[in-house]
Amino acid sequence: MSQTSQYTEDNIRSLDWKEHIRMRPGMYIGKLGDGSSADDGIYILVKEVLDNCIDEFVMGAGKTIEITIKDGNVNVRDYGRGIPLGKVVDVVSKMNTGGKYDSRAFKKSVGLNGVGTKAVNALSSYFRVESNRDNQSKAAEFEKGNLISDEAPIESSRRRGTKVTFKPDETIFKNYKFRNEYLEKMLRNYVYLNPGLTIVFNGEKFYSENGLKDLLQDATNESDILYPIIHLKGDDIEVALTHSKTQYSEEYHSFVNGQNTTQGGTHLAAFREAVVKTLRDFYGKNYDASDIRKSIIAAISIKVMEPVFESQTKTKLGSTDMGGDLPTVRTYINDFIGRKLDNFLHKNQEVAEALQRKIIQAEKERKELSGIRKLAKERAKKASLHNKKLRDCRVHLGDMKKDNRLDSTLFITEGDSASGSITKSRDVNTQAVFSLRGKPLNSYGMSKKIVYENEEFNLLQAALNIEESMEDLRYNNIVIATDADVDGMHIRLLLITFFLQFFPELIKEGHLYILQTPLFRVRNKKETIYCYSEDERREAIEKLRGKPEITRFKGLGEISPDEFKHFIGDDIRLDPVMLDKAMSIENLLQFYMGKNTPDRQEFIINNLKVELDLIEEETN
Repeated sequence: MSQTSQYTEDNIRSLDWKEHIRMRPGMYIGKLGDGSSADDGIYILVKEVLDNCIDEFVMGAGKTIEITIKDGNVNVRDYGRGIPLGKVVDVVSKMNTGGKYDSRAFKKSVGLNGVGTKAVNALSSYFRVESNRDNQSKAAEFEKGNLISDEAPIESSRRRGTKVTFKPDETIFKNYKFRNEYLEKMLRNYVYLNPGLTIVFNGEKFYSENGLKDLLQDATNESDILYPIIHLKGDDIEVALTHSKTQYSEEYHSFVNGQNTTQGGTHLAAFREAVVKTLRDFYGKNYDASDIRKSIIAAISIKVMEPVFESQTKTKLGSTDMGGDLPTVRTYINDFIGRKLDNFLHKNQEVAEALQRKIIQAEKERKELSGIRKLAKERAKKASLHNKKLRDCRVHLGDMKKDNRLDSTLFITEGDSASGSITKSRDVNTQAVFSLRGKPLNSYGMSKKIVYENEEFNLLQAALNIEESMEDLRYNNIVIATDADVDGMHIRLLLITFFLQFFPELIKEGHLYILQTPLFRVRNKKETIYCYSEDERREAIEKLRGKPEITRFKGLGEISPDEFKHFIGDDIRLDPVMLDKAMSIENLLQFYMGKNTPDRQEFIINNLKVELDLIEEETN
């Protein structure tokens, strides 16, 4: 008979607020990460502080927010009303404490649960809050949520407002690094949603006059859109939309009370439905919904009274009601789109005609593809996708409500040895592996038909579950894991071309990464150091002294599973694939994957020289 463990009063613990946050950070900020992903925890910390500043602007207090981030230290200063001096410590260290419970002051606030800055405080190695108001200033300092300094109010001539300074705790956010690209996208969204607000980030100003219209203009290339952006505004709703000439899938930017709902929710579902219904009614034709929405690029922002989100990180709206005397979210959005979009199309006949031509063309292409798609699905079934090509993880991501979707990763690799090493060393709960067979096809300039006719592309699309919509994406992180040689680089480029050509929103929304693996292993009898660059190799040799053993990894298959688990575990290094705003996708693909040009020849020669110099240096 097995021995039963004792269960007594000694087993029962009560954690204080900071202990619970530090023990279960995922409950408050989603995943942790090192900053390589836009939804990593360090960005959530910045957002939680900024949300309070935005609420001040919305209340008409303070039109400027200043942010500086340097060496992992974050400073955020607003010019709002300032925290009441007697509550400065409480609002950053006592759970369920805040001004947002008073609906008179914060009717449509971003954060409503009084947790935000407490989580930032608890998860920071250093945290300081300073409030300036009524010609007085008060500050308090914390370490990992513990109060270390509580200054008495002093007379001050500083402008009113609140300043928060913090440094994420490196024992929780290991090897973290803030990436300006992610921060700038976050700040742009804030100013798009709050026209008239100025945010100054490390000296650079962000400002918008036209709200979501500016968002779409910045997110698209003027030569790529089918018709001028339609911009519609109401009391609690704003919409901007257009259609792309070249993009195949739908692209949405959705927001609730200033929060970027990256996983959509009831408001986005209602918007997609409303656009279809309105256009069917306008044209008097029962067009297929997929034909109407194909290539759409749209943004929607609504304001809801006390919204309910499906997680603490507020990435998906669960509310069905607008609040107050307003109708349901679905009815409100359907009525607004049905009225405003219909009016716009009646007044802008050229846009209406261009849009109808686009729908008819999409219908024609869909019918031409229908037979091929059916055969492709049958081939995917016969290939036993989930047993042969895809070694899946235990997380079943069809249920998009699961928060662990944020941690899910698909490694795309080539060759049996490489995929074997990753498969044996991965976390089977959250990491999956897709094995390529040889080099993918160069898909530049090809139609969507090739995705179904090419076995590798067809099976990859099926594995990701992105044929119909990005909302069904099974993995949050898609990681290209290839050898760091010429063939590996070529495979990377071909895969990126595939995603840019047919699923660019995967890249725009920050889902695609390149896995960094070490080039060298430097070791002696006491220590082993893995090096990702020549500089790291030199530093390792100097550190270990003597004549350490140096191994040059030529491919992923040469790295044993025992070693590989370090490189795809807590210490994983990922390089996000990002788009340059200054260059359109078409121009980007043309340069790298189109016919050879003098510009590309010069680019290759210049970069080849750099590579040859490194090889020569290594040889010497």
